[in-house]
Amino acid sequence: MAGMRWGNWLKAGFLGSVGAGLAASAAVAALPQDRGIGFQPAATEVMRDVTTLHNVLLVIITLITALVLALLLWVIIRYNRKMNPAPRKFSHNVLVEIVWTVVPALILVFISVPSFQLLYKQDVIPEPDLTIKTVGQTWYWDYVYPDHGGFEFSSLLLEGDPLPSGAPNPIAGPDGVPKLFAVDNPMVVPVGKVVQLQVTSSPTGVIHSWALPAFGVKMDAIPGRLNVTWFKVDQPGDYHGQCSEICGIRHAYMPIHVRALPEPEFNAWVAQQQAAYGIAAAPQTAPIFASAQ
Repeated sequence: MAGMRWGNWLKAGFLGSVGAGLAASAAVAALPQDRGIGFQPAATEVMRDVTTLHNVLLVIITLITALVLALLLWVIIRYNRKMNPAPRKFSHNVLVEIVWTVVPALILVFISVPSFQLLYKQDVIPEPDLTIKTVGQTWYWDYVYPDHGGFEFSSLLLEGDPLPSGAPNPIAGPDGVPKLFAVDNPMVVPVGKVVQLQVTSSPTGVIHSWALPAFGVKMDAIPGRLNVTWFKVDQPGDYHGQCSEICGIRHAYMPIHVRALPEPEFNAWVAQQQAAYGIAAAPQTAPIFASAQ
């Protein structure tokens, strides 16, 4: 899949150094920060590209806003009634009309190239290493692992228990739980593997939206429809999001928690789940993911 090569110069500079620093902190926990601005630390290549595109567009729109403001001030000061008691009358300026038509068109073409590259990367799913199905309920999430025997579990808001990862949490309540974010059973995924995520909602439910800012993923969960997206987490950590579709009275209590583990730990977790659900009839003789030779 083609990367966003146009942004390499940006990533190598100031924005790249900031992004690297933020990515390093993602191994602790990806959560909203008190008084924070900007995106959460990126945990996937797609989210890093989203951040880069956002930063480039921020520069462009800032320059355009500054230019328009300067032109307005110039017109107000230079062509007010006091400076021009007898105004001149004219209707056309060919050069100005060409400039204000061509320059915006060129800016849009410049923006369109990385935008289409990013859309392609988000929509075209690489060969998946595993598939997870998530079902939006009212108001919690169910996760199904069809590639590993089909075991499934519900993920509900955790209240009153300590943070499972034990990581420091800047928005933790007095009991140590990240307010409105921690769950009893997080989705568990392996680091460095392509996860194909199937997203739907209960047939008798409503529309939800599975959104995880650190992954650059936001996919609607619609009853009777199966939407598909993907992600590949770069490093271990706990990543948090919330349902981003107003779905009812407990919409604010429908968190998303994904725990990314190194491959051996993920394999051990899957084996534990299979044993608990009575899926693994015989001892497993090979890892769930074969190590690259």
